[in-house]
Amino acid sequence: MNDQKIRRPRQADIATLAGVSVSTVSRVLANEPGISESVRLQILKVAAENGYPVKPASEAVAGGLALIASDGVTGTLSVFYEAIVDGLRAGAAEAGMPFEVRLVREDRTTPDAVRDYMQTAGAEGLFLVGIDPNESLRDWLQASMTPTVLVNGTDPRMQFDGVSPANFFGAYEATSRLTKAGHRRILHLSGSHRHTIRERVRGFEAAIAAVSGAEGRLVSLALQGSASREAHERTTEALAENAGFTAAFCMNDFIAVGVLEAVTEAGLRVPEDFAIVGFDDLPCAQMTNPQLSTMRVDRAALGREAVSLMLSRFRNRTASARHICQAVAPIPGGTVPNA
Repeated sequence: MNDQKIRRPRQADIATLAGVSVSTVSRVLANEPGISESVRLQILKVAAENGYPVKPASEAVAGGLALIASDGVTGTLSVFYEAIVDGLRAGAAEAGMPFEVRLVREDRTTPDAVRDYMQTAGAEGLFLVGIDPNESLRDWLQASMTPTVLVNGTDPRMQFDGVSPANFFGAYEATSRLTKAGHRRILHLSGSHRHTIRERVRGFEAAIAAVSGAEGRLVSLALQGSASREAHERTTEALAENAGFTAAFCMNDFIAVGVLEAVTEAGLRVPEDFAIVGFDDLPCAQMTNPQLSTMRVDRAALGREAVSLMLSRFRNRTASARHICQAVAPIPGGTVPNA
């Protein structure tokens, strides 16, 4: 008797068998529009034949719409949000949730505009991805009892469900990697209006305060153009002061790349003379020399958890808001010794 457990087919397996992309499979299983009926039927047929669970129409749940801040995803952070959307799509497909994505400018997320987006998509639930709702939108979402989940977002008032990396604790750990390596004068390059990034600043400050003799300096970035280029310029300015800073914790890996370039150009050795820790574990972290020490954010897991929160909200629209924090794991590299 063979007791070996049979592996459940993945969306990648269905894509290979159907001769389409994984993205197309995800969209079909999530009931997204824009796929030809023949391709849709072929994918559903292959999925059924290979034991991939597809919810019948009678079990379908209410639809969801994800609004994503175009200001971020069309720039260097596109790779960050791409993985979150993959997680959203996968979670929606497994739940049988019709799901659509729309890019919007954050300053245009008015109640009227969002209402129109949702009506066009036939969605009952709203995922705000990388968007902190403004006051008028907050008021409308609450008054209309629209199921809302902040994805990669934090609501300090705890009025909306949300899921985010453990930004405070992740920043605390990142900074602690530097203090444990003996550094006592540390820069933190950051810049954003978002609550999630403010939590990283708080984590940095708390880690500095926890070590006697440690001093931190926040280097605020405008982030109007290339984050790496601006970080390079600001780091060069800081090093020119000869103020004794020997390390930097960076808000994300793109910023860390700019810091590494500036430090190297200044003739400093990394990590012997200057240490660097990034955040997010983006692909660029593996392309630097030495390889960047960073903090990993499981971005696909954020998307899946967001769908779970939405399903719970559909079941009970008056329950207290919940926030899920995903652990942020340290990733060793060559820009911090032994860390």
